[in-house]
Amino acid sequence: MNIKRELELRIGEALVAAGADEGSLALVGPAAKAAFGDYQANGVMAAAKKLKCKPRDLADRVVAALDLGDLAEKVDVAGAGFINITLAGDWLARQLAAEAELSAQAGRGRFVPPAERPQTVVIDYSSPNLAKEMHVGHLRSTIIGDAVARVLGALGHDVKRQNHVGDWGTQFGMLLARMDELAEAGQPKDAQLADLEEFYRAAKQRFDSDDAFADKARSLVVKLQGGDERILSILNQFRNVSLAHCQQVYDVLGVLLRPDDVCGESSYNDNLPKVVEALAGRGLLTKSQGAQCVFLDELASKDGDALPMIVRKSDGGYLYATTDLAAIRHRIGALGGQRLIYVTGAEQKLHFRQLFAVARKAGFAPSDIDLQHVPFGLMLGDSRQPFRTRDGGTVKLMDLLDEAVRRAGELVAEKNPALPEDARREIARVVGIGAVKYADLSQNRTSDYVFSWEKMLSLEGNTAPYMQYAYARIRSIFRKGKVAADDLRGAEFTIAAPAERALAVKLLQLPETLQAVAGECLPNLLCGYLYDLAGAFMSFYESCPVLKAAGAARASRLALCDLTARTIRCGLELLGIETVEQM
Repeated sequence: MNIKRELELRIGEALVAAGADEGSLALVGPAAKAAFGDYQANGVMAAAKKLKCKPRDLADRVVAALDLGDLAEKVDVAGAGFINITLAGDWLARQLAAEAELSAQAGRGRFVPPAERPQTVVIDYSSPNLAKEMHVGHLRSTIIGDAVARVLGALGHDVKRQNHVGDWGTQFGMLLARMDELAEAGQPKDAQLADLEEFYRAAKQRFDSDDAFADKARSLVVKLQGGDERILSILNQFRNVSLAHCQQVYDVLGVLLRPDDVCGESSYNDNLPKVVEALAGRGLLTKSQGAQCVFLDELASKDGDALPMIVRKSDGGYLYATTDLAAIRHRIGALGGQRLIYVTGAEQKLHFRQLFAVARKAGFAPSDIDLQHVPFGLMLGDSRQPFRTRDGGTVKLMDLLDEAVRRAGELVAEKNPALPEDARREIARVVGIGAVKYADLSQNRTSDYVFSWEKMLSLEGNTAPYMQYAYARIRSIFRKGKVAADDLRGAEFTIAAPAERALAVKLLQLPETLQAVAGECLPNLLCGYLYDLAGAFMSFYESCPVLKAAGAARASRLALCDLTARTIRCGLELLGIETVEQM
């Protein structure tokens, strides 16, 4: 059960019964302090303001009309009109028993209740430019998008991943020109593509310094857009080599993107004239300096001038905007998307404002389709500048991941030198990759954050190693007590001690946490929940003996341990992070 939602529904009904407007919001959230109960409703303030009455008086009327007898043992009014709710211990115990049984049926993880109204969600993330190796600039889109996709999928939404790779345009003309140049010099194609970074760098240098080379590159783009078979064949070689590099990174990162998810810019080339034709049919195109543009008043600048979205250049070429409009039509029409999510850097906010506004105006995206840009900030180095190598170069993503595993291996060897080598390597891989991902995902995505090896690999604080250790430590209780988790099926929960109550409430808050993550596309909410859960467990474990307890108390506490471990494992898996049974 989603406790927060259930409380909001019932308190919302009581608000209306007490005289508030239909649809008044209860504004329910977890209580800030244990002394206030488990949940607190703050919606009385806004409702009282509309009714022009004292909030405390309205709160009293709401409580009188409120029916929480089946799940709360105490409901009271505090302060100016806050409604505090303390859940009943026996109700918590029944909910935990139901969750434990469903989780046992689901396997090693935790049961996740499905969304009430599942949707087809198309999520666009990672999207590297091909012909170059992935670098750290691709990390945030890739892992934030993957975490959001996992959560949406776990909630029962039909998730369709789209890796909108850059495989078209002027940059490929430059690469094709360089390939032709090297071929004329007798260098075989395989040798040319052995080092993509060097190949791209050399092509860019020639493009910037040689006008004849640049002209040839532009002419090859025209041939490319015209469907020249030889040029398309060479382009496919670039794509295949580049996508193979990308898939290696995805496999090491443990993200769920696969080759079938790739739908790059080139996929929409044949539809670009149709997009322009559709815009013209709606009367949305204006010719400006030879280019075809869309001007919308709602996209005006601070000075009141309408900002143009260019969809066709004066030379007849198309732009990213045109391709993105074609993608929206494809994702809604062919894929059946009801919610389209784009996980990109915050610097693209204006582009997506324009894109969504034009898509609405052109009828490509009806009003019942949710268009959502999920922006994120920068990953910074110690100097608070974009993260780079010591000589100022771009850090390859695979190099970063290799370094993470190496450092994690040193940490594991230091903490547990008796581990066999194979076990140490596996733990180092899981901890190292998990540390990089969790350090990013635990931040509010809209903020910049400073990359720190020391912080991300720490066994203290809100880090992956801490969470992975918390999971392994709980599992060690079962090994020490020689107890199999399956033996606990059907165990009755007894919620008596304050630490048991706090842990029980936190365990039951997983559904509302996942709904919040899915709604706002904020994986850090799940990280924060897991960290709080681990803290609640440690307080429980320190004050409530588990293996030394007897009879029903021992079985109940072991069942709490098992459900906690399942929840941590489930939460980390939804973030794309693995666990180990021993550290």
